[in-house]
Amino acid sequence: MGFADQRFNVNLSILFTELPLLERPAAAAAAGFTAVELWWPWIDTPTPAQSELDDLRKAIEDAGVQLTGLNFYAGQLPGPDRGALSVPGEESERFRANIDVAADLAASLGCAALNALYGNRIEGVEPAEQDALALENLVLAARAASRIGATLLIEALNQPESPRYPLVSAPAAVGVVDRVNEATGLGNAAFLMDLYHLSMNGEDLPSVIERYGARTGHVQIADNPGRGAPGTGSLPLADLLDLLGKSGYDGWVGLEYKPGDRPSAEAFDWLPVRARAAR
Repeated sequence: MGFADQRFNVNLSILFTELPLLERPAAAAAAGFTAVELWWPWIDTPTPAQSELDDLRKAIEDAGVQLTGLNFYAGQLPGPDRGALSVPGEESERFRANIDVAADLAASLGCAALNALYGNRIEGVEPAEQDALALENLVLAARAASRIGATLLIEALNQPESPRYPLVSAPAAVGVVDRVNEATGLGNAAFLMDLYHLSMNGEDLPSVIERYGARTGHVQIADNPGRGAPGTGSLPLADLLDLLGKSGYDGWVGLEYKPGDRPSAEAFDWLPVRARAAR
């Protein structure tokens, strides 16, 4: 088994960022990849002009790559302002305004996974109030995802880098998945297993995979320490992905790592070219 047996996509919000957004899909294709994913590209607005949406769609289509994952609006990424859906007031309203915009963009490109970052705890607001708001908004997001035949992903981040984010363990994120599925009856919410974030939280990754692999809708990887490419840290990523396959997971693996002090096109030397195209 190993890396050659996986289906990889490239996250164009952390790799190829030395290029303008509309040039990144073609750069990923030139590096041999056939699939990409994105955080919400417009951090300042949940509702960009239709011309901007059309331009991104055309860039992805012209590059001949598949969009396999898209985040809903989540504020400033990367950065401390992670997530909007559990933040009362303007941010929550911005998330709601984004739901159908993001779902329609995803649908137009055949993208079947939408990631909804939960949102930070806010000083002066009771956690229970934020959790109730989050569930309300996640139900709306799950229904929009269901409308286009997509999965709604719920992700755990890590405590050191996101100290105000409440979902910093696999059980916490899966618990939200369960509440959303119970509330909607749709069953289309699933766990986004980011092995870098979980390792930063000190979780036992083989145990997490054994327990939640079959309930995982998407996987993302980066090595730890450093959030670099596989082989730059100490995580046995090939072995972990092998375990994921044995657990029942057969979906995409998103490359969500930093390229380091080199162009992104040179940050894939760990992965043979023949293994970069989806089969």
